[in-house]
Amino acid sequence: MEKLLNDSAFDNIRENLKVIRDKISEAAVKSGRGENDVSLMAVTKTIDVPRINYAIEECGVNLIGENRVQEFESKAGELSLSGCKAHLIGHLQSNKAKKIVGRVDVIQSVDTVSIAREIAKHALARGITQKVLIEVNIGCEWSKFGFDISETGEKTAEIAEIDGIKVEGLMCVAPICENNSELLKIFENMHKLFIDIDSKKSDNIDMKILSMGMSGDYETAILGGSNLVRVGSAIFGPRIYSDKH
Repeated sequence: MEKLLNDSAFDNIRENLKVIRDKISEAAVKSGRGENDVSLMAVTKTIDVPRINYAIEECGVNLIGENRVQEFESKAGELSLSGCKAHLIGHLQSNKAKKIVGRVDVIQSVDTVSIAREIAKHALARGITQKVLIEVNIGCEWSKFGFDISETGEKTAEIAEIDGIKVEGLMCVAPICENNSELLKIFENMHKLFIDIDSKKSDNIDMKILSMGMSGDYETAILGGSNLVRVGSAIFGPRIYSDKH
C-alpha cells in the first residue's frame, strides 16, 4: 500500500468524485430518475486509510465497499464510519463469515444457499438480522460467482426463508461486452429480474438495492436500472497492490 500522500493525491480524489457525481446525475435523469435515486459506493480495495477517510470526511462519501474480510478488518478500526455505511462486496468464504457478520451493513455477495445459512447462523448467535444481496452471474461466466439468472428467483425465495438474514436486493458484475448496446441489454435483464422478484411481494424480501455498475460501466448500468454503483479506480486511481493483496 502507498504510505506517503501529497496534496495532489487528495485533490485528485475530490475532482474525480465531482466528475463521477455529475455523470451519475446525468445518467439518472436520462433514466427517468433523480440524482438522489442512485447511490455511489466508493470501493476501497487496496486503498489506504488516509485516502478513504479523506473521501468520507472531506468529500461526502457515505458508503464504502470492501472486497475482502481480512482487509476490512485491518482498516475498520481507523476508518471514519460514524456517518458512513460499509458493505462487503467480494466473495465470502464460509470460514470468514463469522468475522464479518454484524460488522457491515450489507453483505452484497450471497452466491449460494449454503453461505446464506452460514451468515444467518452467526447473525442469530449475535441476536441480529444481517442484510444481504443476492449475487447474480448475469453473464453466465464460469469464472464468476453468483446464481444463474434462471434460478435466481427460486433461490432468493429459499434464502429469504432463513431466519437471521433479510434479502434487500440483487448484485451483479457485468461481463465484458463488444459494444455498449449489448452491455445495456444485460443490465436491463438484471433490472427486469429485480422487478420480477419484487412484484411477488414475498416475505423477508425487500427489493431496495440493485447493485450494478463499476468504474468502467456505471453510466450504462444506471441507464439499465441500477440504483447503486460500485466505483473504485475512477475515484482513487489505479489500485496499488502489495504482498497482502
